[in-house]
Formats: sequence, structure tokens, C-alpha cells
Amino acid sequence: MTPRPAQESGAVWFVDTTLRDGEQAAGVDFSDAHRQAIACGLVEAGVRELEVGIPASGMEAQRRIALVAQAVPDVWLLAWCRARRDDLDAAALTPVQGVHLSFPVSELHLRIWGKTRAWVLQTLRELAAEAAERFGYFTIGAQDASRADAAFLADFAAAVSQTPAVRLRLADTVGILTPHSTAEMIANVRSTAPNLELEFHGHNDLGMATANTVSAWQAGARCLSTTVLGIGERAGNAAFEQVAMALQIACKVQTGVASRNLPGLAHLIEKATGRLHDPRRPVIGTGIHRHESGIHVTGLERDRRAYQPYAAELVGFRPVLKRKPLTP
Repeated sequence: MTPRPAQESGAVWFVDTTLRDGEQAAGVDFSDAHRQAIACGLVEAGVRELEVGIPASGMEAQRRIALVAQAVPDVWLLAWCRARRDDLDAAALTPVQGVHLSFPVSELHLRIWGKTRAWVLQTLRELAAEAAERFGYFTIGAQDASRADAAFLADFAAAVSQTPAVRLRLADTVGILTPHSTAEMIANVRSTAPNLELEFHGHNDLGMATANTVSAWQAGARCLSTTVLGIGERAGNAAFEQVAMALQIACKVQTGVASRNLPGLAHLIEKATGRLHDPRRPVIGTGIHRHESGIHVTGLERDRRAYQPYAAELVGFRPVLKRKPLTP
């Protein structure tokens, strides 16, 4: 089963990685029941592809992937792999349809992992051919793309475009991009490989993951990697609920996301992680539709649009209007 190309559907293609990158957050370990419930909640919210784990981590990781497959049999499941043949072997032991092969592309990561640019391009050709034979589809990842030499990133994208890969993931691995530099990176890669489907994977170290992901969409990346509540390594990832609503409200994009499901999905992640979110958190915060300022309440009573970017009911809430008493 091959993923429907996002550009043909006209909708955003979310690649949710809550069950992979999200669970890599320090102290997070989903139970079997929560893992299946999260997968079902994501599908009910409109997500059609889930990155569900790292099979090379061992038999327990493979068992957990199988549990997800049982819970959501009608979506595309993707396994994350290093650029290694034995990682493909491990993924083949699981019921995933696809694999994601991640390659280091920055000089820093090449040095850390003892690789060269020549090794990257040669291994890409070899593993792409093998992945195409063994799996229904595969994707390629440019790890630390945001710190890569632009010329080599372009060469890498051109090489990926010559394989059967369905898309290239550009990862802002340590969250250093801005919306402007994100758009610039996407545009540069698109100019080199105009027919290659692009995915953006943003981290939130500087608090810009959601904005960068929206910018990536605007620049032409039609596949977006997110996690619910933005959970993930360090400061986390781009938050699914925020990206979905930002695209719908600010960019007027039909996302295919059931927005009323977002607070419930966030609550499920709270239960699974034991971490409560701020009631002022965008989109799913329980307190963001409360109004007490006299001027605001008056305006809202006349027209809800006065001080609300979207109707609270769109995400399953009702606004609460309560005037603060004036002090003498």
C-alpha cells in the first residue's frame, strides 16, 4: 500500500511521530493501552500515517509496533531506521508498510558518526534499492538538514529524487531555524529537486517549531511531521494541534483534521505521560476561551469575532464571558 501523494489530495499530509519521537521525551514510556488509544485517537482526528517506533531497538519495540498495527489496521505505519541494512531487517519483522531511512547530512553529524559525503550518497543508492524491494514504500531523512552545507543538501536531495522514495524529510534536528530560514531551505531543495515530495520535521528548542512547520508548508513542503502537544526530545516537536489550527485559521487550508477531537486527544496524552498542560496553551487550553475584561466582554457580546480568532466551538469548547468588577 503506497501513501496517497499529498499534492493530489489537496490536503495537508500529517506524519504523526508521537509514538516514536514523542516517546523519546525523557521520562515518557507509553503503556500498551495508551499506545493503542493514542493511535486510534490520531486516526479519528484525521491523521493517515503514523511513525510508530524504532524496530532496531529490540523485540519489545517490535511487539509494541505490532500492537499499534492491531489497533489501526487501515492507516500507513512507518518505522524509523538508521541507514543500516540490519535496521531494515528489524523493520521487516514488524507489520509496518513503510520505513524511514535517516542519513546524517551536516558536517557535524558526519564527523560524529564517522561518515563521509561519499558514504551517504553510496549508501543511499544501495539501501533505497533494498527498501523498495522489501517494503510497500520508504522515505528518506536528512538528519540535521538545518545545519548542512546547502550545496551538499542539494546534492543529497537530487540523489533522493533518483530513487523510488516517496518523499524526503528535512529535519531541523536541534530547532535552530526561523520561519524565514525554513522557507529558504525548502525553496533551495525544491529548486534542485522540483518533483520530490518534501516533509518538514521541526524541533522546538527555540520555541519556533510550530511557526517553522507552517512556514515549511507555505514554502511547498506538503508533508508535516508533528506530535500531539509537541512532546518529544528536549523542548519537543511541532505540536500537531497548533499546526493544524494555524493552517486552518491563518492560512485558510483544508487540513482534513477533525478539530473538535483535538482537546480530547491532548487529554489522552496528558494521561499517558502524567504531565498536565498549561490551561492557557494555544488551541487546547481550558482557559483560553474565558474572558473577563470589560471591553472584551462587551465586544464579544456584540460579535464573537471581536476578540476570538475562531469560534470556541470549533475545538469543542464554549466561551465563558464574565465581567471583572471595576475597582473604585
